Amino acid sequence: DEAVRGTCEDASVCKRFAVSVGYWKDPYIQYFVRQAKERKAPEINRGKLACYYARVHGVSYLIKAFLKKTECNCQIVNLGAGMDTLFWRLKDENLLPRKYFEVDFPMIVARKIHNIKSKPPLSKPIMESHSGDSLLIDSHSLDSTRYSIVGADLRFSSDLEEKLKKHNLDIQLPTLLVAECVLVYMTPQQSADLLKWAASTFPVAMFINYEQVNMMDRFGQIMIENLQRRQCNLAGVEVCRSLDSQRERLLLNGWEAAHAIDMMKVYSFLPQADVKRIEALEFLDEKELFEQLMQHYCICWASRDSSNL
Repeated sequence: DEAVRGTCEDASVCKRFAVSVGYWKDPYIQYFVRQAKERKAPEINRGKLACYYARVHGVSYLIKAFLKKTECNCQIVNLGAGMDTLFWRLKDENLLPRKYFEVDFPMIVARKIHNIKSKPPLSKPIMESHSGDSLLIDSHSLDSTRYSIVGADLRFSSDLEEKLKKHNLDIQLPTLLVAECVLVYMTPQQSADLLKWAASTFPVAMFINYEQVNMMDRFGQIMIENLQRRQCNLAGVEVCRSLDSQRERLLLNGWEAAHAIDMMKVYSFLPQADVKRIEALEFLDEKELFEQLMQHYCICWASRDSSNL
């Protein structure tokens, strides 16, 4: 678990660096992550930053489509949210759902809550969107009218549901669940249980999953070996064989419709003027390596839709 928690730090540092050089705008990440002392850590290469750019824009596109379809009369549950800043960015765009939940390991949640409490640019938007009684906050959870953080282990969905309901999860509300590089760290049985729980709990729901794909080839094996050297085990990697295996997992666990595309495809769908802008930020000297990296990550999304949204 410690190595998995360490991936939160890696992802946050990469995102902070990408924002600092202009890949996308995020005025809030600076309050959660210190800028790396060196200009760029050796493992943050240009291809990795472009992959993050495609991930942020691809996931954001689906989230905003769901918010618009439901006219924000919905809730979002961000699973394994880490130091994500989406709540604050959605508030700035007047796109907050009825309630926004984040779930992560209690240790990560404690750190995030500490940052929120000690930094007014983070706490003020939560207070502005809060109404009613005083805001509930302790070391491992925060609950306001529109935003909650819950410390829980996603491998135990009954515990997860209980904690979310304490924070006023409404199972009748259209619900978007987001998991970015989360399911791969759980065994296939554990991730299946989580997906089944989500599919059987909410009558109208969408699940967005961003993670590895095509992991059985040589490039995928090298990715696995690199992580293993850091004692980080991809317990669920067997589900990441192909786009088909990713779709099948969602359909077998109660979702009615499922789609999956690799990040190279996502990159080709993004507004090309902006793609040209980010490609001009730093010279990409290993185009082939970048394409291979993008073909080994994907975005999958699935839905259950009893009200024909």
